[in-house]
Amino acid sequence: MANGKAKAILYAFLAAVFYAINVPVSKLLLQNVGAATMAALLYLGAGIGIALLSLVNRKEAQRCEKLTKSDLPYVIGMIALDIAAPIFLMLGISCGSAANASLLGNFEIVATTLIAMLIFRETISKMLWSAIALITLSSLLLSFEGTESLSFSYGSLFVLLAALCWGFENNCTRSISSKSTYEIVILKGIFSGLGSLVIALIKGESFPGFGSAAAAMLLGFAAYGLSIFLYIRAQNIIGAAKTSAYYAAAPFVGAFLSFVFLKEQLSWIYLAALAVMIAGSALAAADTIIRHHAHLHRHSFTHTHGGTTHTHTVSHSHDHNHYLSSGRHEHHHPRSELEELPDAAKV
Repeated sequence: MANGKAKAILYAFLAAVFYAINVPVSKLLLQNVGAATMAALLYLGAGIGIALLSLVNRKEAQRCEKLTKSDLPYVIGMIALDIAAPIFLMLGISCGSAANASLLGNFEIVATTLIAMLIFRETISKMLWSAIALITLSSLLLSFEGTESLSFSYGSLFVLLAALCWGFENNCTRSISSKSTYEIVILKGIFSGLGSLVIALIKGESFPGFGSAAAAMLLGFAAYGLSIFLYIRAQNIIGAAKTSAYYAAAPFVGAFLSFVFLKEQLSWIYLAALAVMIAGSALAAADTIIRHHAHLHRHSFTHTHGGTTHTHTVSHSHDHNHYLSSGRHEHHHPRSELEELPDAAKV
């Protein structure tokens, strides 16, 4: 499991790096491409690119467990939210700075974690709550465009709405992350892209030239396709909230690229928010490392049936969370572990 966890962390960081190029490059492409059209091309590039990748890795793709009808509600939710989120993000980028959009994207961690706790019942520690508080504070700082006017930035609002949509989407995707990653990303890319394209047509956006369209789709393959692919693989091992913590590296890389390539100025409030965001992200990552670990446990189950008493001993290595409750040290076992036990052991 240690190797699997290390691989999941690597997947999450690589997903962050691939996604980080999205904001600064999109900022450049939006000069010639409408917001909804840009979102459509990004997702279509992701879906088509991963479809081609599945042909190259045909044997691996065929071994993956396929989606079923029971997964349909999560798939629909995933696609609908993926139509809305990138459009909000593109609007936010076009109204504000790419650097601010990159850092505000970290609010996705807060949204993902709260939704995971309230709806999907993931356990949230005090350390992770502290991280959420710091990240929220940083997001609030970046929502204002200077101490002189203290006027709220509509661009920041759009980016926060995108982060909220992606928070819900992350949890929908987490519910089906054990299924074929290729199938999930292809469906997500193609249908989310087509949905955004319909919105672009309704808005009357003109389609860009071949060069701009090709550049947007190539960006989509890297920043959305490969990033989502690796993100889902990480989610399947360490969960939605934990993966989001490692994924926090993306806004920092994006902000750095915006400074280097777009020459955007870094104000004092920007730097202060960055420092707070780094502290919050460090706490979130520390919580993942400290609390997510594996142990070998041995449990005995004694029961009587047919006049005979039986004792079953089950040994298993698994991940679980340790916590204190009313002064007692306890640990939580995932439900899936009980489902793996022999029927007699469940009595």
